[in-house]
Amino acid sequence: MIITKTPFRVSFCGGGSDMASFYEKHGGCVLSVSINKYMYISVHPYFDAKYTALKYSENEIVDDISKIQHKILNSVLNQKNISGVEITSTADVPAGTGLGSSSTFTVGLLHALSCYEGKYVSKARLAEEACDIEINKLGAPIGKQDQYAAAFGGLNFIRFNRNGNVSVEPIVMKPETYTKLQNNLLMFYTGTSRSANTILSEQKQNISQQDKVNNLIQMCGLAEEMKTALEQNDLSSFGHILNRGWILKKTLASGISNPEIDRAYNIAMENGALGGKLLGAGGGGFLLFYCEPENQEKVRASIGLKKMDMRFEYDGSSVIHIGDKYWG
Repeated sequence: MIITKTPFRVSFCGGGSDMASFYEKHGGCVLSVSINKYMYISVHPYFDAKYTALKYSENEIVDDISKIQHKILNSVLNQKNISGVEITSTADVPAGTGLGSSSTFTVGLLHALSCYEGKYVSKARLAEEACDIEINKLGAPIGKQDQYAAAFGGLNFIRFNRNGNVSVEPIVMKPETYTKLQNNLLMFYTGTSRSANTILSEQKQNISQQDKVNNLIQMCGLAEEMKTALEQNDLSSFGHILNRGWILKKTLASGISNPEIDRAYNIAMENGALGGKLLGAGGGGFLLFYCEPENQEKVRASIGLKKMDMRFEYDGSSVIHIGDKYWG
């Protein structure tokens, strides 16, 4: 049995600039961090090699891998021509909550199957293959940031160049700043999940509008400012940039926010948060805030949402178990 552990991510600034329709003309960048919430993928030879068994939110047993209903599993297994296995996925956080679950699943699956084949694969290659599967083969209206965040792990500034190349640059700051940043981030579950595709499809179409393009260019500028603020250990500026980025992000597509999300956001800001944003494409999932310790209890008490504890992680996708591949 092979088991991989792949982290979810929190994106701070620049989301949307990782779509090809934008970065191929203007270049893009995001600042994000992987967190200690994970997707676990296990691969094991199935007892009856004539069948392939898949266990995710649903169960499938097929005698032909072309019949697999799960689009990502179908694409990856047919591309690699792997059958006669049992694949199980388990996640710390449900899909549709804005933490990059689809890409985290794809990266973890590719990592597990490459190991099952006895092949080493680099973090960059994992991210590239996941992008190819999701964006090129399956046509998902998404960008590249989630795949790279899941594969590499850590707190990174990720740049998307016009020629399609991607560079991942770790953020360097004082150890005490890392600790303070972790301690001053609050995550709250809005109570709703959603499919990102509808919002992302609209956002992708809207990139043809000049005002949306200008706002995305501004968001890239904010991501650069945020990088500089962290490197200078200036967390107050980090918090204020989060707020400025959220204001811009809401203009990119309808459905990114809604009255309930706006209400919760405004309550947190009124009670001492310096800035925040809704994670992911929008419409639901997790709200993230930067808040100094003296105001955190006021924010928790007033916002009325479930808080999720999290820490940063730095390993990215990793293999945590390698057992016997075959019996007998």
